[in-house]
Amino acid sequence: MAHSLHASSPAPATFRSNRPDLATDAIRTAREDLAACFRMAARNGFEEGICNHFSAVVPGHDDLFLVNPYGYAFRELTASKLLICDFHGNVLDGEGVPEATAFYIHAEMHRRLPRAKVAFHTHMPYATALSMTEGDPLIWAGQTALKFYGRTAVDRHYNGLALDSREGARIASAVGDADIVFMKHHGVMVLAPTIADAWDDLYYLERAAEVQVLAMSTGRKVLPVDPAVAAETYRQMREGDSESARLHLAAIRRQLDAEEPQYRH
Repeated sequence: MAHSLHASSPAPATFRSNRPDLATDAIRTAREDLAACFRMAARNGFEEGICNHFSAVVPGHDDLFLVNPYGYAFRELTASKLLICDFHGNVLDGEGVPEATAFYIHAEMHRRLPRAKVAFHTHMPYATALSMTEGDPLIWAGQTALKFYGRTAVDRHYNGLALDSREGARIASAVGDADIVFMKHHGVMVLAPTIADAWDDLYYLERAAEVQVLAMSTGRKVLPVDPAVAAETYRQMREGDSESARLHLAAIRRQLDAEEPQYRH
């Protein structure tokens, strides 16, 4: 299912010799944070083989992004294995190339949506299941779902694999002001200003989708929350969301430091 980005190869030595400093403390922290998210996503069953991808704009370099290399499962990734690419497909740092759809989707997301410093794309099962159903995916019946009230969009025009920049551009145009994009017949995309915010949204999105699918499977009518209450609950949740997300990422890093410290290497 996954495709190597054949057109992309390590940048020539003359190009690499002129590259910016990519060994700063901020970039190292971003690498470790992103590697932690890959590992914990694998633990939670959010991955699908070697097909899904997370990316983050490189701190201090808005024209470069970190992304996982082609051919690795999430649970194998470490900070040093992550690639740094530009928007033309050149690999400035790291061994290998990105998966083709990862490049064509994520490069366009970051290039066209400057607010999207981080983009997590998965086929995680419950959220993806809701992308396959009639109507809007979330019906705002569970408290966890209200974290996303008014923050979602649906890309309704599935067009096969994103194997060129046109498909990435089309997906980016469907986003609007949303942070969460349900891609019909495909999966989900989480866009965020920080890695911590992206992880927090990804985790709770799948939890919200899971309980909704369970509720729907009972065959009984699922009752949405009153819109006024939903809007107020969303406001309450968002007041402390950034700090909660920061602490959530710190918590998963503590777990991994104790149990899988190799993610930092």
